Amino acid sequence: MNTNIVITLDTRRKKKDGLYPIVMRLGHNRTTTAIPLGYHIHEKDWDEKNRLVKNSYKGVSSVTRLNNAIQKKKSDAMDIILKLDESGVLASLSVTALKDKVYKADSKNSIFQFADDLIEELKKAHRIGTARGYKDVMGVLKKYCNDKDLSFQNLNYDFLTKFETHHYSKGNSANGLAVYMRTIRAIYNKAVKAGLVEKELYPFNDYKIKTTPTEKRALDWEFIKKIIEQDIKPGQGCFNARNYFVASYMMYGMNYTDMAFLKKSDISDGRIKYRRKKTSKLYDIKITANLETILSFYINRNPESEYVFPILKRDTPLLQYRDIEWARKRYNKKLKDLAAMCGIEGNLTSYVSRHSFATQAMLQQVPLNAISSMLGHSSLKTTQVYLKSLPNNVLDDYNELILAGK
Repeated sequence: MNTNIVITLDTRRKKKDGLYPIVMRLGHNRTTTAIPLGYHIHEKDWDEKNRLVKNSYKGVSSVTRLNNAIQKKKSDAMDIILKLDESGVLASLSVTALKDKVYKADSKNSIFQFADDLIEELKKAHRIGTARGYKDVMGVLKKYCNDKDLSFQNLNYDFLTKFETHHYSKGNSANGLAVYMRTIRAIYNKAVKAGLVEKELYPFNDYKIKTTPTEKRALDWEFIKKIIEQDIKPGQGCFNARNYFVASYMMYGMNYTDMAFLKKSDISDGRIKYRRKKTSKLYDIKITANLETILSFYINRNPESEYVFPILKRDTPLLQYRDIEWARKRYNKKLKDLAAMCGIEGNLTSYVSRHSFATQAMLQQVPLNAISSMLGHSSLKTTQVYLKSLPNNVLDDYNELILAGK
């Protein structure tokens, strides 16, 4: 067999940041070509004699695991070559054709290709919002990479910190970056579970996603009460917005998408039983008198529709997603008018009912794990994002008790 592979640093292809690619030099029938491995390092961090990354390299948490991953790529490539040789076709292949076979086998390590596959799966599962979120973040990442491919192996701590610096240099926020990083992390986690990338190279053990406190979203009870008791007649501009907000609040802070998909068949025996779109968690909610009034109005108003609220107009998942996005924009616009009507100075949006429900539950001393379950969170940490801090007046009351020695 006149074929071999050597791991080397391609010093002919220096990048703008001074890094060189680590490649597999494929020799076949007296001709050679390079297969990039997706790793880039400085020349000083490469041991050419032993063909290894030196311990001086700081781009990963473990250089040993990185070298093992490189050797695994070489072993996988040699396995392909041996199988081709055993089948009797190796000798007839050109070096370009052989490279193509090896490179295609390694293309599954592309985060962009993997994300595209995930997006298609999400669309088939009718999870259009999540699919759109993945696509948007991958678009940002592709732009940062100048439309060049990016392997999971090259998406390391060093890459993430440089992407962070680039993000901030554009004047963007920490919370915006956190959205990108959480999506990238979610995709990386799925790749690890699928066995496409080694756990040892996981960059988020070292890179920590940071956020900054956001503007208070929860309403005080006095304003929630104002919204509930506001005398708004059918046909008035804020009628639906007020009803949607109150219904959401009374259904454990149900989000707008789940309200859009709430079916009349989900209601029976004085209870609402449905699965949340985002997590598939099953809810079983008792219908209170005020909620019954709102639900009955919309059920009777649209007898032909299978849905409770008149939000969805079309049938296919993609068009329904667009219906929701358009209706949510109108809803948020009307909530601004409702806020002015009720003397609410903060930004009233569709998310505020959910945050308000969580905060009021906390103030009523509902246990954190119960609040988490009612919100449908998979971890208490997510719930704590909703409950970042107690209102100042509550802290003042606690302080008085402490100072009084009670």
